[in-house]
Amino acid sequence: MRPFRSVRPMVCGVHAFIQQCASCGVQRASVPLSRCGAVHKLSVAVFASYAALLYSTASHQSGHNSGVIHSGIYYTPGSLKAKLCVRGAALLYEFCERKSIPHRRCGKLIVAVDQQEIPRLRALYERGLRNQVPGLAMIGPKQIKEKEPYCRGLMAVDSPNTGIVIYKYVAKSCLDEFWDYGGCLITDFEVAGIEMTRESPMGSEGMQYPVMIRSTKGEDVYCKYVVTCAGLFSDRLSQISGCSPEPRIVPFRGDYLMLKPEKRYLVKGNIYPVPDPRFPFLGVHFTPRFDGNVWLGPNAVLAFKREGYKLCDFSARDVDLVLFCRGLRKLVMKNFSYGVGEMYRAFSLSAQLKALQKYIPELSIHDLMRGPSGVRAQALDRDGNLVDDFVFDSGTGTIASRILHVRNAPSPAATSSLAIAEMIADEAAKRFGL
Repeated sequence: MRPFRSVRPMVCGVHAFIQQCASCGVQRASVPLSRCGAVHKLSVAVFASYAALLYSTASHQSGHNSGVIHSGIYYTPGSLKAKLCVRGAALLYEFCERKSIPHRRCGKLIVAVDQQEIPRLRALYERGLRNQVPGLAMIGPKQIKEKEPYCRGLMAVDSPNTGIVIYKYVAKSCLDEFWDYGGCLITDFEVAGIEMTRESPMGSEGMQYPVMIRSTKGEDVYCKYVVTCAGLFSDRLSQISGCSPEPRIVPFRGDYLMLKPEKRYLVKGNIYPVPDPRFPFLGVHFTPRFDGNVWLGPNAVLAFKREGYKLCDFSARDVDLVLFCRGLRKLVMKNFSYGVGEMYRAFSLSAQLKALQKYIPELSIHDLMRGPSGVRAQALDRDGNLVDDFVFDSGTGTIASRILHVRNAPSPAATSSLAIAEMIADEAAKRFGL
């Protein structure tokens, strides 16, 4: 039987990995951490705040994303994001093959629909080549039609290594492998405090387990080291152990539309726009899914709840923190017209249709229906800039030598997750002197 819960208080092994919510990359990161633990003779426990994880893995960010395996075109050459995405995609394909997880390399076209976009498209192609993305090609209108008969465009970057997968299956396989390495999963454990203890827990020898993790129910777990990767709650969890509140996490909800079943033939693979550097998010795109659906979008609007997947979901605590976030106010001022447009498109099917028809003119409003939503954990600095790189933090004081917070794991974190997990395990080993 899988080890879900244990008696409290307890000595839970010596390496704790906290999953405050079922957030992006957490279950996948647990595998390299458990391997790291095995090498250094440490047992590893994962904490999840939801009892539902017993029955459904990846119930939040990882289970609400687009399902795309990105190839690594967009990111600055030589950057950590670029390296991790390219390596992460290769690791993910290998993992899916090894675990017999259904996936498909359906490819992606990044399409320029007017002359102004062509210089940016060419620059994007050169960037992809420098990032060593496999199989990239520049193609013209005739080849676009061959690959996507209903898509119009002047020029496109063809990325055949882009694919799709069901990330819930990936997370479930990672969880199974974590158990195979001897890991322990403790669910229904929402973390309320992380602190150094002044006395040894019952049943331990000396101060071998000096870090105490306390739940909101008053349950205590003792360990040597703590790693947190809490996605939408990473700023709160970091502050619990005395870290700075910056960078703040601001939740942005992305709402998808779907093609009606009789119109799914219009899209074969992923169709993406050329990114506009004036705006902070990518824009609408077409995404085939493994169940046969085709998702359209998403938009990007401020969510009024960190796990708010519905338009009317609301949390007074989350809204209060957002309203007093200096970085968000500055972001809004810099992108006011864009934000208003996104809010309008969230309510107006016809406005979203207009953006989609740039690529597939045959679409009509009768071909669309409302789809699912996801919430992106966007890290912001005090000046309103999107934090676009990885942020590790340990805070100050005695506990700093025994804790590692992964405060930001930016998109495309799902694609990069296995490579990110390797990096987290290496960082933990280095910081903890393992």
